[in-house]
Amino acid sequence: MKLYNWQFAPNCRRVRMFVLEKQLDLPAIEEVIGSGLRLLPQYIDSWPHAMVPMLETDEGDRIGEAMAICRYFEERFPEPNLMGRTAVEKGIFEMWERRAYDECLIGTAEVFRNSHPEFVDRGIPGTTEKVPQIPALIERGKGRVARYYRKLEAQLKDNQWVAGSRYSVADITTLCAMDFAIMVEMPIPDDCSATRRWYEQVNRRPTAKQSL
Repeated sequence: MKLYNWQFAPNCRRVRMFVLEKQLDLPAIEEVIGSGLRLLPQYIDSWPHAMVPMLETDEGDRIGEAMAICRYFEERFPEPNLMGRTAVEKGIFEMWERRAYDECLIGTAEVFRNSHPEFVDRGIPGTTEKVPQIPALIERGKGRVARYYRKLEAQLKDNQWVAGSRYSVADITTLCAMDFAIMVEMPIPDDCSATRRWYEQVNRRPTAKQSL
């Protein structure tokens, strides 16, 4: 089993952290980023979707997208459970995981991809075609992350973890997305005390450091 990886990328970290929370050994990891923060040509040739992470199973199956890979591990190794046991719990976990991805991670990606000099003509992932940066998307992304912080703060005022009373995949995606936002100079707002409490709590888990 092999995980095609970019160590910096938050989506790759989501998978690494999920696997470590499952108390599994990480798959063999192959770094596929070369100079200029670009995927290696040989990787793109073999995986035209041109994104990471991608998991290659021992049987030769290939699975892309972070949550699809996490679902594979959840089905194979159901304990400790990270994606919910009951129908309601599964729905709530997925809802908050998706919010962290769509609002915080993608919002930050809009800022990063449309401002970083290495991403000129690489405005969206998943293609080798030239896609220009759009400077207006920088401010839109910042606004998206700011609104997410407020939404998360309201949730965490009444809950220990992002999706309720226990740790889940929603916390994994939230941490990885938030650390990405912090790196792109969008820190937790000063008035978000519940979010800061959660952030300190989740960073005490060994997997938070092990997945970096």
